[in-house]
Amino acid sequence: MVQRVEEGYQVFTEDGGEEIGAVREVRPVGRPEIVIYVENYGELLVSMTAVRSVHDGKVILDVDALDPAARRAIAHAHDAERPGL
Repeated sequence: MVQRVEEGYQVFTEDGGEEIGAVREVRPVGRPEIVIYVENYGELLVSMTAVRSVHDGKVILDVDALDPAARRAIAHAHDAERPGL
């Protein structure tokens, strides 16, 4: 069974990896896109073709299917975090 993407789902680049953001918006039927909030970047429009899987309130992205700007944003999602806080 394929699970639908819903607002509030956490977003990851790999199953079991570190969360990089959350789904902010699921576009209406006919527009196969979601808007995710990427930590340390902001909102990013992602095509559903870049979604590898959806399960248990998680969206796993296929990073290779994203454009270079999206890959850079995701690569720096945790740059603002300070160790030990």
